[in-house]
Amino acid sequence: MYSSTTTGTSAQPRAALRPPTAVGGRAGQGPSPTLRPGVSPARSTDLRDPRALVGRSPDPRALAGRTPAPRPAEQYGLRPGADRLLRTRPVESTPDRVDPATLQTPGVRAALANIARICPAFLPRQVLREGSRHILIAGTIGRAPVVAKCLAPQALRTEQHALLAERFHHEVAVYRAFVRHRPPIRLPRLVAADPDRCVLVLERVPGRPAARERHPVNAPTPGEVRAVLGAVRTLNLWRPPTDVFGKPLDYQLEIARFHSVGQLTDRDAGDLRGLLHGLAHTPLQLCHGDALLGNVLLAPSGPVLVDWEEAGWYLPGYDLAVLWSVLSGDTAARRQISQLAQSGGTVARDAFLVNLVLVLMREIRLHDVPGAGEEQRIMIRRLYDDAALARRAVRAAVGTR
Repeated sequence: MYSSTTTGTSAQPRAALRPPTAVGGRAGQGPSPTLRPGVSPARSTDLRDPRALVGRSPDPRALAGRTPAPRPAEQYGLRPGADRLLRTRPVESTPDRVDPATLQTPGVRAALANIARICPAFLPRQVLREGSRHILIAGTIGRAPVVAKCLAPQALRTEQHALLAERFHHEVAVYRAFVRHRPPIRLPRLVAADPDRCVLVLERVPGRPAARERHPVNAPTPGEVRAVLGAVRTLNLWRPPTDVFGKPLDYQLEIARFHSVGQLTDRDAGDLRGLLHGLAHTPLQLCHGDALLGNVLLAPSGPVLVDWEEAGWYLPGYDLAVLWSVLSGDTAARRQISQLAQSGGTVARDAFLVNLVLVLMREIRLHDVPGAGEEQRIMIRRLYDDAALARRAVRAAVGTR
């Protein structure tokens, strides 16, 4: 949420995704836990335990020296109970001078007016992003660093304004649900929200994005990848006692849409529908829905997931499919994701493959546009290669059912 994402490419080789084969070995033995040929199942044992992927707890010594508690949150115009955020957040360094030019654009002025309605004490410090859809403004409330996310005024004048507003309302509902039911992972705490004006004020978490590009040229380090996978896995295994998340993705509709525009052949669509039929009674999984590396902040306390517009119940492995699709330059990371996705057996494998094909179709449709530069054309060719690989894996999976 704190940084924009752009497309990127890499010339490193891709990880091979071998079409799954029939069960072999002793009777009752599960399928091979990896899609990469030549990898022994024994090599994936450290990835089957989700505890091995979860980041460490923060050092207690790093929590020393925090500032005294400011006034109660109600005195700053915040929602009741937000004073806990003001008590527990350390003071971050913020610019002493604010560039007036960045705060004088019409979009930013409109956003600041909406923010002031719910947070009169909000003091803007920096415009983090002013895009066609969202505006992000960093600031402080009292002594607590926060970031405000607003729907850009120009977004309300587009044909997709209803969809964008609906997604924003959903994100507000998700953050409010997390206030009542805290997830087992780190995420920014809700300070205030106004769904009617599409304003969301959150704590500003110190850290940097795991990547600043949608398809990063330089992949994160192996340790960072393990930490991200651990956070995603922990979220996916959580069963919150609320139904606010809903089902953002209609799988049958997505298959029909990509089939109608020619991205999926008749056989591709039939194979995917065949796998979906076998997954009809599979329990859904809570997923972030947009687990790009740019939506993961690497904070001192561990990975922090932001931008929850697409959060909801998906077939198992959707977040892993998103990560696999954008890590084309990291063979080892793709191998880990494939092993983790299939650790649940044949059902988990089939669900991951359905998710992977649909995610790759979306990425191709998003990036394969006229006027693409050379680097983007290279990335598009790799997406088509990945999609062909995933199709073959789906066909082999259908043949083993």
